[in-house]
Amino acid sequence: MITVQGLSGARIAVLGLGRSGLSAALALREGGAIPVCWDDNDAARVAAEAEGLVCSDLKKHGAFDDIARLIVSPGIAHMYPVPNPVVAAALKAGVAVDNDIGLFFQSFATPEWNNFETIPQVIAVTGSNGKSTTSALIHHILTHAQRPCQLAGNIGRGVLDIDPAIDGEVVVLELSSYQTELARSLTPDVAVFTNLSPDHLDRHAGMGGYFAAKRRLFAEGGPDRAVIGVDEIEGQFLAGQLSEGAADDRVIRVSVEEKLTGPGWQVFARKGFLSEYRKGRQAGSIDLREIAGLPGAHNHQNACAAYAACRALGIAPKVIEVAFHSFGGLPHRSQTIAEANGVRYVNDSKATNVDSAAKALQAFKNIRWICGGLQKEGGLEPLNAVAGEVKKAYVIGREAAQFAMQLTCETQVCTTMESAVAAAMGDATDGDVVLLAPAAASFDQYDSFERRGEDFEAEVKAGL
Repeated sequence: MITVQGLSGARIAVLGLGRSGLSAALALREGGAIPVCWDDNDAARVAAEAEGLVCSDLKKHGAFDDIARLIVSPGIAHMYPVPNPVVAAALKAGVAVDNDIGLFFQSFATPEWNNFETIPQVIAVTGSNGKSTTSALIHHILTHAQRPCQLAGNIGRGVLDIDPAIDGEVVVLELSSYQTELARSLTPDVAVFTNLSPDHLDRHAGMGGYFAAKRRLFAEGGPDRAVIGVDEIEGQFLAGQLSEGAADDRVIRVSVEEKLTGPGWQVFARKGFLSEYRKGRQAGSIDLREIAGLPGAHNHQNACAAYAACRALGIAPKVIEVAFHSFGGLPHRSQTIAEANGVRYVNDSKATNVDSAAKALQAFKNIRWICGGLQKEGGLEPLNAVAGEVKKAYVIGREAAQFAMQLTCETQVCTTMESAVAAAMGDATDGDVVLLAPAAASFDQYDSFERRGEDFEAEVKAGL
């Protein structure tokens, strides 16, 4: 556990007692603070009280008297679309609002570091798509390079649940916009911005607010190195804001859409080859085409970002290349779950928006595409532009018919995963890929994208 520092004796309100909220309350108590906890869910309060924590309704009048700070769980809105009443009361009372990420950065360094030969470091990864794969890949490379490391945040363990850092350790954090938007302290050594595409727009009141939440990771603390995907205008703008000029190698620009040139530090992938250029000269190259755990251009972007972050720590290109080949990928993210009779079955249930699904469609050929679910804003037209390899779409979800009507490829309304998998398997021939890439949230039929992916796997295995 990371013990929270600097708040000993202070009364700290904690709103939301899921994984992050409960661990924040325990870490606060460990550091001598007095956590005052609340969750509208009875079971969550019972679990907290079983840990010896005190629960008190933060909606009551005067609840923020003598409260020094409010710690808010990621799913709780503080401004848009409507502020949570407890957060609104705290702001009105002048109480600072923070989250577990802010507590982590406030508390990560300890006096024990004075005895270390190598100061621990933090790599923080944010963006719309690829955060989890990039974070896991960085952690995998570090492990292969025999660097002590931990993986936490939006993947792996909660940030305050990890172990205190040892000499030379690197902590890799995956951070969502919900986590970066509120943290009062954000001071990574290396910060990574993968890309930006529309998502969570109601929470951030549009793309500007969404980008602003991501940008805080780079603007608040000023990382020593920033790895920036520059294939969108937001990444280009961010890279320009962080650098003093084209030769400033504190910013490493990353692309999978064009060859990057100039006197600075660039990592890009073209036609399946990753290249690193620094000061106008090539410093490394990796053939990504046969790396099974990183299929498609979207995973090549993840590879470039992870490569750049590890190069910023001084890890050699050859070491990174060997680690790439042993990376197995993450569950529900372009994950090959079976191959039979010349047909490959790929689970990309994490493709919950149009942009991530489009990247999945561009990664494979001869696709039997299982898609559909709770559709997000913006429509499906971008998918039609990249559906050239789709032989047929098998649409699931409560509004499957409406979803199917927006697609220009051949479709079959299946509604359920069982029906979709059976139909796709029945139609598939040698060389086909049965791909689950929903382009939609799962909550109309499942409680998570993981559960949706597990259902797909179960139906595939039952049909083989």
